[in-house]
Amino acid sequence: MPANPIHFADLGLSPVALDLGFFQLKWYALSYLAMLGLGWWYLRRLVAQPNAPMTKPQVDDALTYVGLGVIVGGRLGYCLFYQPSIWLQPWKVLQLWNGGMSFHGGLIGVLVAIALFARVHRLNLIRVLDYLACAAPFGLILVRLANFVNGELYGRPSNLPWAMVFPGSGDGVPRHPSQLYEAALEGGLMMLVLLWMFWRTDARNRPGRLAGTGFLLYGTARFFLELTRQPDKGLEHLSWGLTMGQTLCVPMIVAGAWLLIRSARPHAPAPAAASGASPG
Repeated sequence: MPANPIHFADLGLSPVALDLGFFQLKWYALSYLAMLGLGWWYLRRLVAQPNAPMTKPQVDDALTYVGLGVIVGGRLGYCLFYQPSIWLQPWKVLQLWNGGMSFHGGLIGVLVAIALFARVHRLNLIRVLDYLACAAPFGLILVRLANFVNGELYGRPSNLPWAMVFPGSGDGVPRHPSQLYEAALEGGLMMLVLLWMFWRTDARNRPGRLAGTGFLLYGTARFFLELTRQPDKGLEHLSWGLTMGQTLCVPMIVAGAWLLIRSARPHAPAPAAASGASPG
């Protein structure tokens, strides 16, 4: 144990960003709003480049699909993967404040929503995912920072100098601030890599390369960071030796590798969005 561990309570952080008495705006909710806003802004910048798979007005429409996919998929994923007992009282599924959201569930929700979006607009799904992957790190960073501010999803016990005592653990044991690790590696590292690939290489013209890199980076980072993150109660020791988070990352890693291999094949020029749409 560190001689003088950091006490999370001494940081003076509050889950409430704005309290008007009759209304409270929490950092967690604000992180989702900021994620959608920043992602929309950056995606519009990306599609302004030549040979984009969609137009700016289509990006505006995609925001609705992504928002619904994140919320519905994230909540259902949490209830299915991490708290299946909640289905005994199904009305609690609608209580978003009761438990939380699942990243992997949100990802599945977004994939389903974007597949529908691409079908409606007759767009190339993989190329749309390439561009969305570049905007995704905003959410990965902001939501993990909100988790830290809330003092939730903390890590396993640690002797490192920056280990923290989180009140929610109830045991007074210093732990990894794993939320910050995740914000830096799952979000920050992916942002830097995809930013470089999009603006400095021809990756955006190789369908699947950006999305594949995103899946592979997140899946690998999350898989190993699970070694520092406290598993959810009841899911500490799954029979196959992995945590639930690691288990859900395996398909992401496989999908990412497949997309990267696919993107390396000889290919025709990447198709652009239909030219009949307004440029916005």
